[in-house]
Amino acid sequence: MRTDGDTWDISTSVGSTALFVAAARALEAGRSTAVAVDPFAEVFCHAAGGQWAALMKGLAPQHKLHSEFGERFVDFQAARTRYFDDYFLAAARSGIRQVVLLAAGLDSRAYRLGWRDDTVIYELDQPRVLEFKRTTLADYGAAPRATRVEVPVDLRDDWTQALCDNGFDRTAPTAWITEGLLIYLPADGQQKLFAGIDALSAPASQVAVEESVPMNAAAFEAAKQQERAAGEDGTFFTLVYNEQHKPAAQWFQERDWQVSATPLPGLLTALGRPVPAVDSAAGQMTGNITLVSAIKPR
Repeated sequence: MRTDGDTWDISTSVGSTALFVAAARALEAGRSTAVAVDPFAEVFCHAAGGQWAALMKGLAPQHKLHSEFGERFVDFQAARTRYFDDYFLAAARSGIRQVVLLAAGLDSRAYRLGWRDDTVIYELDQPRVLEFKRTTLADYGAAPRATRVEVPVDLRDDWTQALCDNGFDRTAPTAWITEGLLIYLPADGQQKLFAGIDALSAPASQVAVEESVPMNAAAFEAAKQQERAAGEDGTFFTLVYNEQHKPAAQWFQERDWQVSATPLPGLLTALGRPVPAVDSAAGQMTGNITLVSAIKPR
């Protein structure tokens, strides 16, 4: 259950969802047909231990990620990762050298994408989540491929000031990402997030957003009850707000950004992955997701 001002580490509340996503990316990396490979996802799972390490060792055959839902969730993470990887690589080719990961979680792009040496990557998240990632990858012997700056802050607080206090250059074009974030913010938090991005974005900045249309109230409550009945309270539906301030494409278009929207089902099809049935658990989670990218005019 979410509350105002709640906090978490990598194994609790919203933080634990980062491990679920990392495990999905690790399973995708092991597929012969992988469309996105994150070599550090498995490292995070081993470091977290418990069910996550067991899953990587093949010792958790009953894990949810081995279910029909899990198979489709891995497909979803593969497509989402590929979309945002391509977005960042294109932004880098366009000349952008400043990157902001909002709710960075276990995003390892600072360590695995081909950045220019003069790129600065700001990672914003809860302090203990950032600490877990930093220490885990340092112990593994990995080093970021660009200058990486941690900004420990709750995105419901004044994150724009925290970002600027850590060296962010508001005169430089920036590539922003909000991946797996909006559903964990109330509607007013989403509005403040978009407004902060717009205010800090110099001309030629870019943003990529994952968003999901809220479920109807009855279906959302039923999904929460099913999760609790399965002993999964605090896994997904009980953590999200199920609110939306305004569709990202509309919000940024109204401020003259050049917008492109990609519905997730279409992306799955383009990548050769099945689209979950609308009435399935996976379909309820992914069916209404759209990936949006936008460029601020020069």
